[in-house]
Amino acid sequence: MEYVAAPARLSTADANFEHDFAQRLHWSADTDAAIEQRVADILADVQKRGDAAVLEYTARFDGLQVDGMAALELTQAELKAAFDSLGDEQRDALTAAAQRVRTYHEAQKRASGESWSYRDADGTLLGQKVTPLDRVGIYVPGGKAAYPSSVLMNAIPAHVAGVQEIIMVVPTPRGEKNALVLAAAYVAGVTRGFTIGGAQAVSALAYGTATIPKVDKITGPGNAYVASAKKRVFGTVGIDMIAGPSEILVLADGSTPPDWVAMDLFSQAEHDELAQSILLCPDADYIAAVQREIDRLLPEMPRRAIIAKSLSDRGALILTRDMQEACAISNRIAPEHLEVSSNDPHQWEPLLRHAGAIFLGAYTSESLGDYCAGPNHVLPTSGTARFSSPLGVYDFQKRSSLIEVSEQGAQTLGRIASVLAHGEGLQGHARAAEMRLK
Repeated sequence: MEYVAAPARLSTADANFEHDFAQRLHWSADTDAAIEQRVADILADVQKRGDAAVLEYTARFDGLQVDGMAALELTQAELKAAFDSLGDEQRDALTAAAQRVRTYHEAQKRASGESWSYRDADGTLLGQKVTPLDRVGIYVPGGKAAYPSSVLMNAIPAHVAGVQEIIMVVPTPRGEKNALVLAAAYVAGVTRGFTIGGAQAVSALAYGTATIPKVDKITGPGNAYVASAKKRVFGTVGIDMIAGPSEILVLADGSTPPDWVAMDLFSQAEHDELAQSILLCPDADYIAAVQREIDRLLPEMPRRAIIAKSLSDRGALILTRDMQEACAISNRIAPEHLEVSSNDPHQWEPLLRHAGAIFLGAYTSESLGDYCAGPNHVLPTSGTARFSSPLGVYDFQKRSSLIEVSEQGAQTLGRIASVLAHGEGLQGHARAAEMRLK
């Protein structure tokens, strides 16, 4: 069967560009009502029946029937055995990637994750105490594909932050365990793991069962059921984000080989039919060259059907007036992955304000960030990079304010507080401050 990838060809000079551009960007994050109701039922059932419900749903959805929860728990010995079973090439690659991710997040912790304090002239101490969360749950997708990189990107920053217990859940349909995923859990410092998935796994982590401990926060991507469940348990536990389809935006000045850019567009399109791949470039001939490479390379891609549908339904090759305009449009999109494929990427980087991750230069393919560059690959999607950030050490820490008022300081602050409290009609607040006045 022949597949055709036909991303929309747009030009900012066209009169109807704004309308066509908006249509291409539109994606509804609304979850199907039937999924929402099913997820609500599963969460309520797991909250009520605990392990028994988890076992029932694991049998129903993953085809994995076991006698008890002990059969679903991954032991540290099993994780180590999976690591030891890998060939040298895979083991070395996994170890190198994990070390780079750890080094980056350790630098992130030093830069922004430390406690601090200072004293006023009157001796009052003010500051901030940074402490790690006690226990987190990480969701690792399973089923159609296995994602050891997701284990590294979720568990390592939690480990660096100082989280003492990292509970991994990963579905293993029909009991098929992926050695790379288990090995990644061993390398990343996962404390406990369970072979469960879906809304039932999110519910077990959020509410706790006799076997699975309740966590403080849940991170990691999943399908529509997982996303819906994370939304519903937020408030009982923290969550990282609600992820939409994957996205890549390439800003190209025409200097990068067009087949490289075509393959970079494929790298996100192959995830999902709803994934979005966009090229912004001021050179019409170059855009045509990229389309020719798309046509040439598509037949050799194992996931060509998914790529073709993604590019045809949601992809776009956009001719801009210049690179400055391309940067402005990029800021409007606020993409998950932003490649600046230019001879001089640092010329354009200062103009780029909104993106999950920015990949500078022709040699910096987005896929390197997915696996081993070091920064986290859990990134905001669907335009949320306008107000949110990549997953990081800070997601696994919390901050407590430190206040120690001296006797002298209480004389000044007490009077200020008294006036404001009386103004709000809160006499108890006012008197508490006044009692400390000389």
